[in-house]
Amino acid sequence: MVAVRYQTAFKLYPYAKVPAQSQPPVRHPVVIVGGGPIGLALALDLGKKGTPALVLDDHEGAGLGSKAICFAKRTLDIMSRLGASDAMVDKGVVWNVGRVFHGDGKVFEFNLLPEKGHRNPAFINLQQPYFERYIVDAIREAQAAGAPIEIRGRNAVTGITRHDTHATIEVDTPDGPYQIEADYLIACDGARSPIRDMMGLTFDGRMFEDNFLIADVKMKADFPTERWFWFEPPFKDSGQSALLHKQPDDIWRIDFQLGWDIDREKELDPDRIRARVNAMLSSQSGTIPEYELEWTSIYTFQCRRMKDFRHGPVLFAGDSAHQVSPFGARGANSGVQDIDNLGWKLDLVLKGLADDSLLDTYATERAFGADENILNSSRATDFMTPKSEMSKIFRNAVLDLAGKHAFARPLVNSGRLSVPCVYDDFPLFGEDALKGPSVTRPGASCVDAPLENGFLLDQLGGDFTLLALGGSAPEPVAANGLTAKVLHIAMPGPELAERYQGSAPQAVYLIRPDQHVVARWPAFDAEAIANAIRNAIGKAAQ
Repeated sequence: MVAVRYQTAFKLYPYAKVPAQSQPPVRHPVVIVGGGPIGLALALDLGKKGTPALVLDDHEGAGLGSKAICFAKRTLDIMSRLGASDAMVDKGVVWNVGRVFHGDGKVFEFNLLPEKGHRNPAFINLQQPYFERYIVDAIREAQAAGAPIEIRGRNAVTGITRHDTHATIEVDTPDGPYQIEADYLIACDGARSPIRDMMGLTFDGRMFEDNFLIADVKMKADFPTERWFWFEPPFKDSGQSALLHKQPDDIWRIDFQLGWDIDREKELDPDRIRARVNAMLSSQSGTIPEYELEWTSIYTFQCRRMKDFRHGPVLFAGDSAHQVSPFGARGANSGVQDIDNLGWKLDLVLKGLADDSLLDTYATERAFGADENILNSSRATDFMTPKSEMSKIFRNAVLDLAGKHAFARPLVNSGRLSVPCVYDDFPLFGEDALKGPSVTRPGASCVDAPLENGFLLDQLGGDFTLLALGGSAPEPVAANGLTAKVLHIAMPGPELAERYQGSAPQAVYLIRPDQHVVARWPAFDAEAIANAIRNAIGKAAQ
């Protein structure tokens, strides 16, 4: 096998010699292994809270190739909280509409965000290197304001020793090895996680017998900025399905489903790829514009996860903890939700405001999210690739019905797109005394809404917040050293009232730092709110 030197799209954190290390090794509160979008976002979140974070990456920036491209509204809302979303949305291709085709006929189209009153769109398409670059830009801005974040490029982790209270980390650099310690080590080092391998941990699940060709094509084309998906596409040699997406810089992502028994080297031949692309373009526009193949790859569907996301002081997030197929945009988006869940819990534990056991709830809550994503991803794959003639007959019957009747459209699964999971009935969430709108029930992530000046999620920020709608402003409530800040809106606008009050004259919500609803009431109740705060950090039973 020929070794290929790693090339960076953006050199974001050039190598610098690490200062001489002392003995015993320097202890860091949090060491994050992996400078991809998940590790960088966690470092930014912690640093903005004042908790020191050290990122170790074996390269110097984002690698070539678009990789993840579809970033969902929930991810953008999290990036807004971290101060990184504006550049992403400005650069990205914004889209809300998708179309599903069967053969040469359209089955139906859908709008993922038909309602108004949200800061961010349903999705943007943005190449992963840009996504990482804009997080690093936000990190640099935060560092300038005093945030304790450090990124070390070309610092490769070569060994881990786990102790009861910390981890010892062996690191190799161009100037030689060194050793450090971490109160908590967070592995964000991808689906082939070296950390997971060093610890001898399994990554169990299912590999689907199919191959998909990705082609990033640079061209000027008049296709709309929508997600187009074909079952049994009409263009030659296109396989069982195809997908077309627009990206920034006149790049178009095209996916072809190739089947299982293929010659990978043959399928990656540029002339063969161009023949497939030519057939698609001529089928849709009648002409073939000039284009260049920017990046190509073949991948297989895999749905796998670790049994446990936490192993003492070592926690896993993103693809190192779980992996799903690209259809549905559940990989990077679910990883960002991981760190959104983990960041505030690490912060409270390290500041002595919560017990170490709070981190166990990260593992259970995000394992639930991973299982939900794997279930949806597996169902999409089974629908896209029928395993028997009867399954294919059923699939095609559903597609035929969906073209004529709305009731059948939810049954069509071309990769159900990423949505945040709801932690229904999980221990950290409390009562629903309000019985208000379902979309903002306890366990759900907050839905955005317009305010007189700006948007709701911007006002919530990343703290425990008491959101009071209608009535008079409540007093701040403190419990176990935490005080929930108060956001009072005496006269909510129609969108805010619809999403949070329903028909109730008043509504009071306790919202945790990752903007998930803890509990809600029809009126202010200081004792109930204090109990909900304790419960939200795992203190209610103590």
